[in-house]
Amino acid sequence: MEDTDEDELLNLSLSIVTDPGGERNRKRKTKDISKPFNPSYEGCEGKIFRLLQVREEMLKVDHKRKKMVEDGKGLHLIHLLLITATSVDENNVNSALENLTELYQSVSLIGDSVQRVVAYFADGLAARLLTQKSPFYDMVMKEPTNEEQFLAFTCLYRVSPYYQFAHFTANQAIIEAFEKEDEINNRALHVIDFDVCYGFQWPSLIQSLSEKASSGNRVSLRLTGYGRSSEELQETETRLVSFAGGCRNLVFEFQGLLRGSKLVNLRKKKNETVVVNLVFHLNTLNNFLKISDTLKSVHSLRPSIVILVEQEGSRSPRSFLSRFMESLHYFAAMFDSLDDCLPLESAERLSIEKNHLGKEIKSIINCDKDEDNKFPRYAKMETWKGRMESHGFEGMKMSSKSLIQAKLLLKIRTHYCPLQCEGESGGFRVFERDDGKSLSLGWQDRCLLTASAWQCV
Repeated sequence: MEDTDEDELLNLSLSIVTDPGGERNRKRKTKDISKPFNPSYEGCEGKIFRLLQVREEMLKVDHKRKKMVEDGKGLHLIHLLLITATSVDENNVNSALENLTELYQSVSLIGDSVQRVVAYFADGLAARLLTQKSPFYDMVMKEPTNEEQFLAFTCLYRVSPYYQFAHFTANQAIIEAFEKEDEINNRALHVIDFDVCYGFQWPSLIQSLSEKASSGNRVSLRLTGYGRSSEELQETETRLVSFAGGCRNLVFEFQGLLRGSKLVNLRKKKNETVVVNLVFHLNTLNNFLKISDTLKSVHSLRPSIVILVEQEGSRSPRSFLSRFMESLHYFAAMFDSLDDCLPLESAERLSIEKNHLGKEIKSIINCDKDEDNKFPRYAKMETWKGRMESHGFEGMKMSSKSLIQAKLLLKIRTHYCPLQCEGESGGFRVFERDDGKSLSLGWQDRCLLTASAWQCV
C-alpha cells in the first residue's frame, strides 16, 4: 500500500463521511447501545442471502481467484469501504448490502494487503448491519478457537518485530533498573506482570539475568503473573520453570494470580527491586475507572520502575466513523507490514490475519454493540502520558541501549523479500519521542506502538 493515491484517500474521510445533511441526521438520532440496532429487512431478504453467498465464495482460499482480483485498484476498494461504513452508520440497509456485496466480490484473503484488510473490515460492517439479533451475526463474528488464537499469536510473535520490540524494550529497561539498585537489592528482582500472556516476554529476561550471575553471586527472579485462566497460568509456569531450569546461577519462582485478584495477595521480600509490567494491559480494561484504579494500586506498591507499552491509536466513543477511520489506518499498516515478513501464499500469514488481526478488527467495529463492553481502549501516547502523570508517575528517559537493540531487532526480523524493500529495515522504523522518554515502532509513516518507563514521584 505505497501508492500516494491510496494514502491520500485514507486522509480524505471528511469528503465522504461528513456531508452536512448526514451530520444533521446523525445528530437527530439517539442510539441506545444497550439495544443493538435492528433495522427492518422487509424486501432485503434476497440481498442478504446474496451477500452471504458472495462472502462464502470470498472465504475460499483459491489461488486462481487471487489472480482474477489482484489487479483490482486499492483506491476504489478503500473508497467503496468508506461509503459502505457511512451507509451502515446511517442505517441505509439497501445501500450497505449492495456495497458489501460488491466489496466481497472484489477482495481476497490471499490478495494484496489492501484486499485483505478490506475483507475483514467488510466482515465487521456486515456484522454491525445484521446486529446481534440476526441468526447470521454469529456466523460472521465467529470466534477462533483458543488453539487457533494461540497459534496465530505465536506466528506473529515469531515473524514480526511487533511483539518482540515491546518485550525486548521492556526487558532492557527492567535490567537497567535492577542493575541500578545492585548494591541494595540483594540481587533479587520481583516483576509483577499484569497480563502474563503465556510468558512469551520472560525467557529473554531470564537468560540475560543468568548471564549476569555467577556461582558466588546468584540472581533471584520472582515473577508474579496475572492470567485469564488457571490453565493459562499453569501452562505459563510449566514453560518458564522448565526454561529457567536450564539457566545457571538463577533462582526462579513463579506466582500465578487470576486477573481481578487483589494486589494485597502479593508476596514481597525486603529490599528486592520491584518492577510493574503493563505491556498491552491497560487498553484491555473496559472503562476509565478501572484504568485509574489499576494505576492507583500500582503506585501504592512504590515500584522502582513501571513499564508501559500500548498500541498507538485513538478511540472516540462518540463517533463510529472516526473509530472506523483510525482503525483502518492502523490495520492497513499492520497488514502491509506482514508482506515484509511472510510470502503472500503463507498459511502462517493467513492464520495471523484471520485469527488475530481480523478478530480484533471485527471486535473494534462492533465494540459499542458488545453488551459486556469488552474491547480495547486504544489511545495516543500523549493520552497515556497524561494519565500516568495524573496518577503520580513521571517519565524516565529510555537508554541508548534500548534504541540500539530495537534497531538491531529490525535488521534481524524483517526483509522477507529484500529486493522489494527500500532502506535498511524495509518499512519498519524505530524512533524516539517525548525527548527520549518514549520509544516507538512504526511502519512507514504510521506509529504502531510505543514503549515508555515511569517512576513514582
